[in-house]
Amino acid sequence: MIPPPPSPSGPRPLTALIARSALRRFLVLTVLRWLPVGLLIPVLIVLGLDRGLTLSQLGLAAAVQGFVVFGLELPTGGLADSIGRRRVLLVAMAISIASTAVLLVAHSFAAFVVAFALQGIYRALDSGPLEAWYVDAALAADPEAPIDRGMAGQGTAAGLSIATGALTGGGLVALDPLAAVDALLVPVGLSLVVQVVALIVAAFAMRETPPSTGLRGLSRSVLSTPRTIADGIGLLRRSRVLLALVAVELFWGFGMVCFEALLPARLVEIAGGTDRAAAITGPAASGAWLASAAGAMIMPWLGRRLGIAPAAALMRLAQGLAVAGMGLFAGVAGLLVAYLACYAVHGASNAAHMTLLHRQVEGPVRATVVSLNSMVAQPAGAFGIIALTAIADAASISTALYVGAVVLAVAAPLYLPAWRQARRPPIPDPDPSPVPIGPSAAADDGP
Repeated sequence: MIPPPPSPSGPRPLTALIARSALRRFLVLTVLRWLPVGLLIPVLIVLGLDRGLTLSQLGLAAAVQGFVVFGLELPTGGLADSIGRRRVLLVAMAISIASTAVLLVAHSFAAFVVAFALQGIYRALDSGPLEAWYVDAALAADPEAPIDRGMAGQGTAAGLSIATGALTGGGLVALDPLAAVDALLVPVGLSLVVQVVALIVAAFAMRETPPSTGLRGLSRSVLSTPRTIADGIGLLRRSRVLLALVAVELFWGFGMVCFEALLPARLVEIAGGTDRAAAITGPAASGAWLASAAGAMIMPWLGRRLGIAPAAALMRLAQGLAVAGMGLFAGVAGLLVAYLACYAVHGASNAAHMTLLHRQVEGPVRATVVSLNSMVAQPAGAFGIIALTAIADAASISTALYVGAVVLAVAAPLYLPAWRQARRPPIPDPDPSPVPIGPSAAADDGP
């Protein structure tokens, strides 16, 4: 069959087909990545308490995950750029399956520490490869591919998946469909099954020409990882725009504590008891992730009208206002409206931020830079939870929320370098020949 001639007003039909195929695969894998997370949200803490752990022990176990992610984030990003994104993501998925399997049988503090440590290794390996694979695949097929739509689609798919998983997990516990199995274990078991399916789908859906093949080539790629990391850091040092974008994560990581950790305490304060607050928190969390998905969905539209960088700056200010509203409103309804607005802005912000980040990076160090961006949020979040909870104890939860709101909002000017760059006229390329950007996607349509 002879392919149709190229369209003078857009990419070749076959090229567009390949780019759409990469987007579909990316979104399917995103759904399968976040659905298990949603399934675990209603039961993870309760399962530990049910098995005899104290809340402080669960906090310490969860902290292990954060430390592991911080320590491994950058090396694993460099590894993905060196040996291939598909290889690293498949290893990450296998480790996540092991972590959930340990969680199923964990009955001690040490076992929960192992489960969270494995989850930390998974999160570090998982941070960057899928996004980097999609962006490189789409741009290799079509250099004008609208990656902002891909990033927005990812945010939408993730939000819907987490919300669906959380509602399903809570429903399974309430229904207790398997009389012979502890109701708390049913969502965990289903999460494990979904992760196995995700591993199989990723093995077939991700097509990539790895940087090297064979044992000797793989060894060379692993040994080149430090150099890849150095290249990524060097790019960060040379690019004022990229440095400013990564710096946003410092403020964002600090401020996220407000709507991730302080909301339950604020809800207890307003609702007048832990039981009522707990009954509200589950549906509120599902609604928040649906709002996040909606926010990500509208970002391409907003970006076309304002520009991605101005829209991203506006979202930082809007999220600061929403968090301030969480501290200001004295009723449950007002608090929840502000909370949902905060998550809607969060979804839009993430789509805009990741679009700007990927525009600054080329294929060989893409996963490394994504990991750098993620890594700086870890210590910021740790400092944020220490500082804001101390302010909440010393003054009030509302005061802590106001401080977090200011920190979120003051990051807005850091998008100015990206805005100025977008306003500058493009510099003509003296060499019009195409330059390979990264690993290629499959030429067939799927999945």
